[in-house]
Amino acid sequence: MKLVPVHISNFKLDGGAMFGVVPKTLWQKQYPSDDNNLCSWASRSVLFDNGKQRILVDNGWGDKQDEKFFSFVQLHGGFGLEGALGKYGYQPEDITDMVITHLHSDHCGGGVKNSSTGTGFEMVFPNANYWVSRQQWEWAMNPNKREADAYLDENMLPMHESGQLKFIEDDIELYPGFRVRLFNGHTAGQIIPFINYLGKTVVFMADLIPSTAHIRTVWNMSYDVQPLVTLKEKERFLEEAYENDYILFFQHDVYNECCSIDKAKKGYRVRETFTLEEYFGNS
Repeated sequence: MKLVPVHISNFKLDGGAMFGVVPKTLWQKQYPSDDNNLCSWASRSVLFDNGKQRILVDNGWGDKQDEKFFSFVQLHGGFGLEGALGKYGYQPEDITDMVITHLHSDHCGGGVKNSSTGTGFEMVFPNANYWVSRQQWEWAMNPNKREADAYLDENMLPMHESGQLKFIEDDIELYPGFRVRLFNGHTAGQIIPFINYLGKTVVFMADLIPSTAHIRTVWNMSYDVQPLVTLKEKERFLEEAYENDYILFFQHDVYNECCSIDKAKKGYRVRETFTLEEYFGNS
């Protein structure tokens, strides 16, 4: 059994967008920005190998779009998708299941690539089921104006056309040791995986809590379509995480891979930060 981080790349986004109504004078202390108000964020996935299934969660931006598209997100650092998998001895053909938390471009773009024939697209993981919540899929097929630019046909339609797309209808144990739950504040039907590994529960936070700075319950992204729902979801989750001593694995925190949670009078806070390797060793 293995659980490994897959550091695909870093990218840049506007700090104000990532912290919503929180004043810059506050978030800047936690997450510094450059002269253009841009902060660096990680595109980090996780691979769970239970001995039978090899499950990858999210796959980054991909490389299908043109130079102008990527000029806005300024990809830098990381190992690339195949390089990050190869670091642990895996190839795309080894992946049995591709779980996509939601269909925003930075989470699913790496699952589809330009065809080697020069026309059309093909799947990066030819032997994998591509899991998406039905709620998110239907939402993405008819997007609202706020999210429309984040849902790209070339990232989504080839999944359906390939026959590899599978739907998750509700909270479920998808495979032994790998449960998923649905959250709706950031976008409809966002999947949050709960992974049972060596006696601990590791939670892949996706965009429910994108970084340690967002553990404060009112520090939320302007991208959230239902911010008050996000607030309630975070409050319930953080209490559960504290009571059960969950490990939070951050997809977007460029500084911290994981943390544990503590509780104080003013709310929840980071108890300790660490990497999966530091916590579990080379298990």
